Amino acid sequence: MELPPRFEFKNVVCNTSQRNFLVAWWQRKRLVISWSLLLTPLVVAMVYGAFFHYLFPYVIISPISICAAYLIYRSTVSRLRDKASEVEAMSNLHLATAEALATAIDAKDQITHCHVRRVQVYAARMGEVFGLSNVEIAALKAGALLHDVGKLAVPPHILNKPGRLTSAEFEKMKIHTVVGAQILSRVEFPYPVVPIVRHHHEQWDGCGYPDRLKGEQIPITARIISVVDCFDSVREDRPFRRGMTIDEATALLLRGSGVHFDPQVVDQFIKHLPQFDAEILALGLQHTSAAIMRDEPIHLSEMDLTQTRERGSYMAYDQIKKAHREVYALYEIAKKFGTSLDIEQTLEILVDKVGHVVPFDTCMVFFYDDVKGYATARHVVGKNAEVLKGRSIVPGEGVTGFALANRSPVNQLHPSLDFTDLNPEAEIKYHSMASLPLFKDDVLLGAMSVYSCELEQYTNDQMRLLETVTRLASDALGNAMQHAEAESNALTDSLTGLPNGRSLALRFEEEASRARRTDRNFQVVMLDLDQFKNVNDSYGHKVGDKMLRDVAGIIQNQLREYDFLARYAGDEFVALVQEVVGIQVDELCVRIENAVSQFSLSVGRNLHARVGISIGTATFGSDGDTLDQLLISADDKMYRMKSTHRLERSVPPALPTSPPEQENLASVA
Repeated sequence: MELPPRFEFKNVVCNTSQRNFLVAWWQRKRLVISWSLLLTPLVVAMVYGAFFHYLFPYVIISPISICAAYLIYRSTVSRLRDKASEVEAMSNLHLATAEALATAIDAKDQITHCHVRRVQVYAARMGEVFGLSNVEIAALKAGALLHDVGKLAVPPHILNKPGRLTSAEFEKMKIHTVVGAQILSRVEFPYPVVPIVRHHHEQWDGCGYPDRLKGEQIPITARIISVVDCFDSVREDRPFRRGMTIDEATALLLRGSGVHFDPQVVDQFIKHLPQFDAEILALGLQHTSAAIMRDEPIHLSEMDLTQTRERGSYMAYDQIKKAHREVYALYEIAKKFGTSLDIEQTLEILVDKVGHVVPFDTCMVFFYDDVKGYATARHVVGKNAEVLKGRSIVPGEGVTGFALANRSPVNQLHPSLDFTDLNPEAEIKYHSMASLPLFKDDVLLGAMSVYSCELEQYTNDQMRLLETVTRLASDALGNAMQHAEAESNALTDSLTGLPNGRSLALRFEEEASRARRTDRNFQVVMLDLDQFKNVNDSYGHKVGDKMLRDVAGIIQNQLREYDFLARYAGDEFVALVQEVVGIQVDELCVRIENAVSQFSLSVGRNLHARVGISIGTATFGSDGDTLDQLLISADDKMYRMKSTHRLERSVPPALPTSPPEQENLASVA
């Protein structure tokens, strides 16, 4: 009777399990069984021969013993081979893991993909030059990979800072040796790697860190790593500097010989450098910049750590490097924005930093005026800048207008929509653009638009970077605008819109410096309204305020564009007038007096308010050298003129010029 299929399957499974069990049992017990097969016949034969003095069993047992010995030998060799393969595989795995970690650290430090491999070659060959043991050379190879593992504890903005580190930043940088040693102390290396990591920044003269070891107190392996790592690092192109040539890097080592570096290590390294570089070239690990200078094609294998690694590994490394570069770039942008309260400077920083994160041919920053209802191009750089400067865009008009109206980034519309009002002869042509709104605390500040002639479209990553930059820029621009408004309020009279007394003092210092430099004097003109109190008393302060604003405009119209007029206090004004001397000063005063006296302010019911003006002048240099001295002199002359005006008003006119009921109590004849 046949069994159902499920029973057949169960029997197959059982048989397979039994075979696997027997194989596993044999692999575990084969050595014991083999020794048993060898020793048991020998023991039996020896006992038998001892009792019966008969040697025939030896003849029979010998082939069995030889076969058993051969089986034991094969088993032992096989086990040793398997164990050696296992150890080698584990060693390769550990080395690959260390390489991957070192590569990630180098990516954080913006160092290229082959730096650690080159340092490893240099270090191992230097170990051979100095006759170090295999254990020490193995330590050099591992130390070359892992000497900077402690940089995981150092912020990227310190690692990649283009300028000199501050004392605090340098102290933070120095911890990477101690941190690296602490990390690796938990790994039971069969060779001395930890001393290399801890002491590779010690200096020959004892001024290094962390333990200030001097001379031969520093392990020879650490001295070797110090030299070869420095040599290769300075030859790397970094985001903030170009890499050195071989001659420049060699000169750097020679300058540091006997101070920073062991002079014997430096001499031997320079002596054998051509041989080392030949090996690096054969391995395809040469500097990328060197290959470019020789016009050689750069293949992916030249930048691969093992020349067989898959493309995905390099791409992953590149992504890590880009991520750290992005963090550093954004840190620099935030730092720059945080130091600027000037609008123009902030705009320059914005456009400059945008150029570091995305490509563009033209960049425009628009400021939105809520009162006027449109945005104006405040800052334009790049192609067609002169043509596009000062352009105005209404929300909803074109791509930029769409970004303004919707307060959202746009990168999928054609840039020609922004230039429909320009003549075709202007030849404003771009392939792609991106526009992003600028707003702070829900207040629309404007928009930034970038245009490219090469890109088909700005990618999602590029848009993400632009959004981050514009958020930082919006905060900085908002602060700059508030600062400008506060500064303007601090220097401006809120009633008349003229500069105030503080602004007068600042402008006077500028004019005084110019006068001393060019030996050309200028006039300080004091102007005080006559009978202004009567206007306030008769018609109220609102009329008086309007009178002040209108008279300020009249005086301003009598001056030149480059002359300066400020409201000094109450109904007093002060003007700084350049290059007016002698009779010209008198003519200016008469012209202002006539213009003010002819002005009348309608106050309703056929009534008009009038004021007069008294003027006094003082010349810089002859009447004083400070603002206070000149104001006192001009004020004295002004009050003498005011007294003259009072005397003129006290003389009754021969004929009334208007009916008594219409005469303005505050008028000045």
